[in-house]
Amino acid sequence: MIELKTPGEVEAMAAAGKVVATALREVRARAAVGVSLLELDEVAAAVLTGAGANSSFLGYRPGSAPSPYPAVLCASVNDAVVHGIPTDYRLRDGDLLSIDFGAEVAGWHADAATSFVVGGADPQDLKLIETTRRALSAGIDALLPGNRLGDIGHAISVVGRAAGYGLLAEHGGHGIGRSMHEPPHVPNEGAEGRGIRLRAGMVLAIEPMFVAGGVDAYRVGADGWTLHTADGSKAAHVEHTVAVTDEGPRILTTL
Repeated sequence: MIELKTPGEVEAMAAAGKVVATALREVRARAAVGVSLLELDEVAAAVLTGAGANSSFLGYRPGSAPSPYPAVLCASVNDAVVHGIPTDYRLRDGDLLSIDFGAEVAGWHADAATSFVVGGADPQDLKLIETTRRALSAGIDALLPGNRLGDIGHAISVVGRAAGYGLLAEHGGHGIGRSMHEPPHVPNEGAEGRGIRLRAGMVLAIEPMFVAGGVDAYRVGADGWTLHTADGSKAAHVEHTVAVTDEGPRILTTL
């Protein structure tokens, strides 16, 4: 069942969204060559503590996971697409880093992600990130009352496929609210005019995940969580939590 949020509930989610946006900003500011992924997790945890918020990720365990998630953020490097567990790995010049983070405030969740390059950047990596961001914007623009769920996936996939990128198989966005993951699943590839109709009050996490090598397939890392590109190429992941309103899409995970 898809829960429609009231304007007051959307405001409550926006409060969680500001915590998420703050954490992503602080983590990006701290990320540099020689800094460990565990140190970045500590930065994000400090933001949660300072805001009196809870982590949406820490302790989360879907049915497919071998164990509860052990950190407050996901830190995925280079060929890791999503769900990378922070470790003592120290960032190197040219690493493409994707950070995913969720926060819960007063029972309401928000979720967002960003990708960027640490140190000197390969132009191809910058193109991959920029294309993924453009796809996110295109997907968000489709969040209009009366549109269909397939319109979102179509908007995202057109951008990615035109650039020759792969789209992480079987993964996409999701509903969000009282729980981090709620119905509906939001595929990153879809057919225009197909799927459920969008209505004001729906809140969705839109999250394109593009693979530079053009392959959709992935492999699961030894930790049971991290998803790596099957071809070893780099990947980018960006995300916003967005409310469908009669006035147009409202991004909740921004400052």
